[in-house]
Amino acid sequence: MAKNKLMMSALSVVAVVGLSACNTDDTQTDMNEQMEENMGQDSEDMNEQMEENMDDDSHMGMDHSGSGEVPDDLVEAQDPLYEVGSQVIIETDHMQGMMGAEATISGAYDTTVYAVSYTPEGGGQPVENHKWVIHEELEDAPGEPYAVGDEVVLDTDHMQGMKGATATVDSAEQTTVYMVDFDMMGGGDRVMNHKWVTEDELSPVE
Repeated sequence: MAKNKLMMSALSVVAVVGLSACNTDDTQTDMNEQMEENMGQDSEDMNEQMEENMDDDSHMGMDHSGSGEVPDDLVEAQDPLYEVGSQVIIETDHMQGMMGAEATISGAYDTTVYAVSYTPEGGGQPVENHKWVIHEELEDAPGEPYAVGDEVVLDTDHMQGMKGATATVDSAEQTTVYMVDFDMMGGGDRVMNHKWVTEDELSPVE
């Protein structure tokens, strides 16, 4: 009888150990799966953050403020939708902190405005669809506007490596462009004489 009790006890211990081992294996499997899932999510988050940073970096070299000087042959707009001194809301995000900012019009000009893609002078990552440069900021610009696909040489320095770079015209539009003064959303220095925003990138202050 004692012998049977000992055998039963031994079997119970084995069963408990076996169950513990199973539970341990299951727990380890769950932990491994959770770790893989977290690593996958972290990897996706990192990739998204890197893409966002690259988008921000594409305008890190932009001169947010300008001198207010414009090319001699640039024509002031005679009847702009937004007159110099009027208040507007910026409805574009050429750079961080721009979208939604209240701005003051500091200049209004009639011209052809271009979005361009180029590789910066001196090296660096290609810049795609940069907005904006105007006809008068192109080297040896002819009387007639350029067309989409034309190659041009940039004669302005809105961004580092821009001046002298060969660019491809991505879009061209005859319109009114504006210089604006504004405080960046989320805090930061006041931006003065920022070039350029187009008429359809602005809305009136209500």
